[in-house]
Amino acid sequence: MERVRDERVRDVRELPKAHLHLHFTGSMRSSTLLELADKYGVRLPEALTGAEPPKLRATDERGWFRFQRLYDAARSCLREPEDIRRLVREAAEEDLRDGSGWLEIQVDPTSYAPRLGGLIPALEIILDAVESASRETGLGMRVLVAANRMKHPLDARTLARLAVRYADRGIVGFGLSNDERRGMARDFDRAFAIARDGGLLAAPHGGELTGPASVRDCLDDLDAARIGHGVRAAEDPRLLKRLADRGVTCEVCPASNVALGVYEKPADVPLRTLFDAGVPIALGADDPLLFGSRLAAQYDIARVHHGFTDAELAELARQSVRGSAAPVDVQHKMLAGVDEWLVS
Repeated sequence: MERVRDERVRDVRELPKAHLHLHFTGSMRSSTLLELADKYGVRLPEALTGAEPPKLRATDERGWFRFQRLYDAARSCLREPEDIRRLVREAAEEDLRDGSGWLEIQVDPTSYAPRLGGLIPALEIILDAVESASRETGLGMRVLVAANRMKHPLDARTLARLAVRYADRGIVGFGLSNDERRGMARDFDRAFAIARDGGLLAAPHGGELTGPASVRDCLDDLDAARIGHGVRAAEDPRLLKRLADRGVTCEVCPASNVALGVYEKPADVPLRTLFDAGVPIALGADDPLLFGSRLAAQYDIARVHHGFTDAELAELARQSVRGSAAPVDVQHKMLAGVDEWLVS
């Protein structure tokens, strides 16, 4: 059936939306990275100093190692509490510019602990920065603590307990990131049980570098309420139906998927397949520092490369809001804003 199109082209930056998949260091502005590298005398890889995003491909282990090396180099420039505050404030400003009304930024505080006085001080510095940025900019902003699946599951349990302990300070979820080809999801089941029992939303990565089986593992072993990426579920119609029936939101990051070689071009990302199957979607930017595009650009990809109408873009925005941990009153306000955008 042919879709009826509205001749007006509304600005996707003005569409209220929630941002549920943004990594901490990866949210940094390129200009900020260069300034911090100069401040601390860090010699950055050439791929991080050019005008264009680095050329990446992570479908093999060598490519993933290079991606991680670049990420680690950028993270090494975050050394003082003021650097953390700057990063968070600028991430909030960028999100507001793109129409975000709610941001859940993802972080593994163990990565910053050595330079910030330990695990607990690092987490407290991050949470303080998020609270301040939210208050000063007006953006609803919370934290999702993510364990690293390349590390021991006991480390994940420690993080889960810590995340629950600080749930009243702005932590809303618990994730699992890094190369999903390493570490079985079920090895982290206890950590996720701790997080869920403490009232945190379970949002592990899955269905990016490996196929539908990794999404099923996130559902079966970790009782995921959201899936980071999840795009490879498109290869299994029964899995799509399961995600749709359970209302599990997939945090789809189109530009990231192409940059890392999961798909060759934006049109290959199975955004339409997921959407038409009724799977809730929250578009995300993942790591703008490395992939070169932020939140609104993901909606542009849906419009330009997948033929999403403004009504469908509005529904994507609604799904991002509903999939968030935002309070009910915040969700209602944002959903009303989506309706207003659509009739403007």
